[in-house]
Amino acid sequence: MGSVEVYKFGGASVKDAEAIRNVGKILQHSPRPLAVVISAMGKTTNHLEAIIHAHIEDLELLPGLVDSLKSYHDAIVHEILGDQAGPCLTDLHDLWVELNWILEEEPRANYNYHYDQIIVFGELVSTKIVSAYLQAQGIEHEWMDARGLIKTDNAFREARVLWDTTQTAINSLLKKSLEKKGMVITQGFIGSTIYNESTSLGREGSDYTAAILAHALDANAVTIWKDVPGIMTGDPKRFPSAEKLADLSYQEAIEMTYYGAKVIHPKTIKPLRNKAIPLYVRPFDRPSENGTKIGETMVKHHPPIVVIEPNQVLLRISTKDFSFVAEENLKEIFTRIADLRLKVNSMRNTAISFMVVLTQDSSKLKQLIASLQEEYDISLLENIELITVRHADEKTLEELKRGKEILFAEQYGKTNQFIVKG
Repeated sequence: MGSVEVYKFGGASVKDAEAIRNVGKILQHSPRPLAVVISAMGKTTNHLEAIIHAHIEDLELLPGLVDSLKSYHDAIVHEILGDQAGPCLTDLHDLWVELNWILEEEPRANYNYHYDQIIVFGELVSTKIVSAYLQAQGIEHEWMDARGLIKTDNAFREARVLWDTTQTAINSLLKKSLEKKGMVITQGFIGSTIYNESTSLGREGSDYTAAILAHALDANAVTIWKDVPGIMTGDPKRFPSAEKLADLSYQEAIEMTYYGAKVIHPKTIKPLRNKAIPLYVRPFDRPSENGTKIGETMVKHHPPIVVIEPNQVLLRISTKDFSFVAEENLKEIFTRIADLRLKVNSMRNTAISFMVVLTQDSSKLKQLIASLQEEYDISLLENIELITVRHADEKTLEELKRGKEILFAEQYGKTNQFIVKG
């Protein structure tokens, strides 16, 4: 088998019939062997989250939500396949029946487990549709269930990859299929335990799936197809003058994703860096353009790169008796944060308090506060933004801070970070 490449198409790149036709054009002329990772269509994951919520909180909403999700996908099938839609609709029918079986049962007490058993249907349905379209276009490939390839622990919604088991599965299944068919279509974001319970790798985790497959396949390159020209110096919706970065080092990419840049999932870089596999971020609507290359390249100069994380909370944890917040306190606090799989985005401590910025997650925050409030005084400030600037200059910092209430600011090395009220 020659050098493998891995492509990943996100939800926006398969959101409707026109987008799927575009994916077909890209794949028609792509290199082989090729592993293709595809996300749920459009906002399907959000829709499935609404179904999960209704299943637990408001059963009356459930039939309408399921019907609208089914109608959305079925309409796309009819548009792209026409008279050839029958076999694909049969495949989708089987998936909808399986989903309804789950929804007819009482919700599981473990919310994260329950979430993962339902959320996987977005990727399963989207890949069935794309696969049927490619087949109709005469593009040879094989559809594979990623849950048979990506094996994980049982930390549902944030599952950790079991690398040895995953490598074995990819060797025995994926490599053989690529040798035989030249191309495989599979799902991003999802995996399974050794007991075949569905798991997910974290929200927006399809990029990570592509990196896992690339690492296990010793791939030549990974390409993530996005609705942006490449990696930008800021969100172009918020900063119209944002520039495309032609080249980026692994280290810079890791820093950007750590601080919240949404263009790549944070876990994507490490498996690629470990095997020096380059990552390309390219625009799916202009496939001839180069986009951004992430690799071992050394870039001498970067413009200011701005990452804004909305929907953050500032948690202040203070000792009740005016004693210092010492190492044993921090160990206790971080153990509880880690147990809940909450991501710490920034922190600061004073003599008698510790402040931590976390992404809003109401359920987990309630559990964290409940576990700490007997020993500490807790205050919570919601609706804040975390602004991170890499390679900042004074002009950029002044513009970002203008008219905002700065709660606290930090500078370390090439990174400036400040917390503002949203």
